[in-house]
Amino acid sequence: MTVKMTAQKRESSNKNSALTELRSKGNVPGVVYGFQTETTPVTVSEIDLIKTLRESGRNGVINLEIDGTTINVVLSDYQMDALKGSFKHVDFLAINMSDELEVAVAVHLTGESVGEKEGGFITQPNREVNVRVKPSDIPDALEVDTTELAIGETITVGDIRGTVSYEILDEDDFILVSVTAPRTQEELDELETVSDEDAEPEVVGSEDSEENKEA
Repeated sequence: MTVKMTAQKRESSNKNSALTELRSKGNVPGVVYGFQTETTPVTVSEIDLIKTLRESGRNGVINLEIDGTTINVVLSDYQMDALKGSFKHVDFLAINMSDELEVAVAVHLTGESVGEKEGGFITQPNREVNVRVKPSDIPDALEVDTTELAIGETITVGDIRGTVSYEILDEDDFILVSVTAPRTQEELDELETVSDEDAEPEVVGSEDSEENKEA
């Protein structure tokens, strides 16, 4: 999906006061660089940025208009304020729509597996895969159907590589999802024992040490 967004050029400045003022007005400082584009400092409305990313997704193509010129870009990188949960900085990569890109795509699981119905637990050790694809064909996500997955079984990149129209860059043994067996009562008892041992208070001193202190 391609969506539109507007950016304004800004004076290049690393002064905290200038960047803080931008952010206080609801804007996010950023930079545009890449295909046939000079590195350009910009600022975008945070509201517009959030709305755009909701519509386009993390890897979607954005028609970024800067002073009347429109550039095809993708969100290359960003920084967040950990306390406020707001954007601190964004990097836009200008792209050639004819060239393939390497991007990370989220893995979404669908269906309820056979193993889950039998009491197993679904685990997803890797939530993204790296793919090479033309910008117009970037998928929103890689959907993996877990319906037939039994306890002790896994689905790897090798299992689904031939089902998609783009190149997955990860190795065939890259695990996407597995179903593990439920813990036995014996295993649960062992975990409880270990937990109890860890909870025992540590002896700070002994009678001998106290006597030595008094001496």
